Amino acid sequence: MERLKNCLLKKPSKNDLDDGLETAAEYTERWTSVRIIYYTMFLMSLGFSIILTGVWPYLDKLDPHAGKEFLGWIVGANPVGQMIFSPLVGWWGNRLGSIRLPLLCSLALFSIASGIYACLELFPTDQKYWMLYSRFLIGVSSSSVAVCRSYLSAATKVKERTGAVSMVSLAQTLGFIVGPVLQGAVTMFGEDGLPLVKNKLHLNMYTATGWINVLMGILNFCLFLPFVFKEKRIAALEAMKQQGMQSEKETWKSMKPDYLSAWTLISAFFILVFNFVFLETLATPLTMDMFAWTKAEALYYMAWIMAVGAILASAMFLMIDPLCKRFPEQQVLIWGGFFLMVLGRAVYIPMSDTPPKLALPENATLASLRMEDDVTPYVYGSNFTNVWSNLTRVDFDYSGPIPTAGTETLDGDIDALGCPPSQEWCKTTRGMTISQFLIGYAFTAIGYPIGVTLITTIFSKVLGPRPQGTWMGIMTGSGCLSRALGPVFLSTIYTKYGLYWTFGSTAVMMAATMMWLWQMRERLVPIPYDASCRGEELVSVITKGDQASEEKKTTEDGGDQLNGKSKDSSTPGDS
Repeated sequence: MERLKNCLLKKPSKNDLDDGLETAAEYTERWTSVRIIYYTMFLMSLGFSIILTGVWPYLDKLDPHAGKEFLGWIVGANPVGQMIFSPLVGWWGNRLGSIRLPLLCSLALFSIASGIYACLELFPTDQKYWMLYSRFLIGVSSSSVAVCRSYLSAATKVKERTGAVSMVSLAQTLGFIVGPVLQGAVTMFGEDGLPLVKNKLHLNMYTATGWINVLMGILNFCLFLPFVFKEKRIAALEAMKQQGMQSEKETWKSMKPDYLSAWTLISAFFILVFNFVFLETLATPLTMDMFAWTKAEALYYMAWIMAVGAILASAMFLMIDPLCKRFPEQQVLIWGGFFLMVLGRAVYIPMSDTPPKLALPENATLASLRMEDDVTPYVYGSNFTNVWSNLTRVDFDYSGPIPTAGTETLDGDIDALGCPPSQEWCKTTRGMTISQFLIGYAFTAIGYPIGVTLITTIFSKVLGPRPQGTWMGIMTGSGCLSRALGPVFLSTIYTKYGLYWTFGSTAVMMAATMMWLWQMRERLVPIPYDASCRGEELVSVITKGDQASEEKKTTEDGGDQLNGKSKDSSTPGDS
C-alpha cells in the first residue's frame, strides 16, 4: 500500500506554495486525493463500457428467449440508475460535508453488483432480471460521479481547475476505450471457460468482465480509506483569504452564483452529450444504410474509426489547458467546442450526387430474370468474414423486377444490405459519402472533449467555492437523461424522416445553443474573489457618504445664514 501511495504523490513547485494556503505536505496530500478521483472516474466509465460488447451473447446464453427488446432495458438500466440517484448522492455529500462515506458505499455497491453480474449462472430462474438488477445497481453506484466532480471543484484552486477537469474527462474517455479492449482480451477464456464451482459457476469471457470490475472496485474502495485518501478542500480557503472573511461558510454565502448561467451550462451539457451519444448510437446503422456495409464490416470499420477518434479526443483533452491559458475559456468553449459540433452535424446533411444503395434479398426469380437479360447479378461478399452472401445491392434506378421474397436468417428476419425499403425516405433522399462521414466524425472527436470539459470547468467556477454536490448531481443527471433519449430520437426521427430531418434538427439544436452561449459569454465567468474590489467599493461608499455629509452641512449652514438674514431684515420693518 505504501508503494501504491508513493505512485500517487505529487511534489509541489515553489510557485505552488506562494499563496500560503497550504504546506508542501498538504499540497501532496491534496493532489493524491485528486488523482484517486481520476481513477474513480475511470472505473465508473469502465464499469459501463466493459460489458457492452459481451452483454448480448451473455444474455442470449443465459436466456435464449430474452430477445433484443430486453437487451435495450439492460443497457438503459445503467444510465437510468445514475440519473435518478446522482442528485441524491450529491445532496448527501453536501449534508455530510465529506465525500468519503458516499464513495465507500458506492464502491461497495459497485463491487457487489459486478459480482452479481459475474455469478448469474448461480440463479436457477429469472437470470435476465438479475442481470437487469445488477446493471441498475452499477448505475446507482456510478452516481458517485457527482460527488467526485464536486470534490474536484473544492480541492483545486481556480487556476488549477481547468487542467484537473481535463484530466478527469480524459480518465472517463480512457475508461470507455479500455472497457471493450478488456472484453476482447478475456475472450481467450472462451464461452465455457474455467470452472470455479463445479457445474455451477465458470470464469469465461462473459463473467471475467464482472470479476475485473469486482477487483478494481475493491482496490478503489481501499484507496478511499482514511490512511490513503485525505480530503483537502482549498477552493473555499482561497476565496476566504481573498474576500477577507473569517469562515468558509461565511465566504461562500456572501458570494451568490449566477443561476441563469448555471442552468444555461446544464442545458448546454445536455445538448452536447445528447448529440455525441446520438452519433455514437447512430454510427453503425447509418454506415450500414448509406454504404451497404455488412454487420462485420460496420463493426470492423467503426472500431478503427472510433479508436482513431478516441486518440484524437485524448489529445484534445491534453491541449485544453494550454489553449485556455491563451484564450478565454468561454471563447474556447463556443468556437472550439460548439462551433465544431455544429459543423460536424451540418457536414452530415446529404451531399452525394447519387442516392444510397437499396439492398434487396436475391431470390431465384430475380436471378433467373437477370440471367435471361444476360445481366450478371452483383452478389455481395464481405472482405472480413470471407462468407459470400446471397444479398445484392440494387440502385434506385434499377428497372428490373423487385423481388418479394428473400433469404431468411436464423431468427426469421430478412437480412438486407443498404438502405432498407421500409424506411420510405431511402427512396427520395440523396446519399452520404464516406468522406462526409469521416469529416463529421473528426469534428465531433475534436469538439466534444473541448465542450464537455469546459462546460464542467466553467460551471464549477460560476458556482464558486460553495458545496457543489447537488448541482453536480443535476448536471450528471442531465447527461444520463441525454444518454437515455438518444436511442429514442434514433427510432423516431432517423427511421421515419431520414437524414435531412435528423442532422438538420441536431445542427439547429447545436447552433441555437451556441448562439445562446455567445449571448451569455460575459456572464460565464468565475465569481469574483478579489478583496481589493470590495475595498474599493467600501472606499467609494465612504467617500460618497463624506461628500453627502459635507453637502448636507453646507446646505444647513446656508439655510441658517439665510434664516439669520431674514430675521435681520424683518426686524426694522416690525419696528
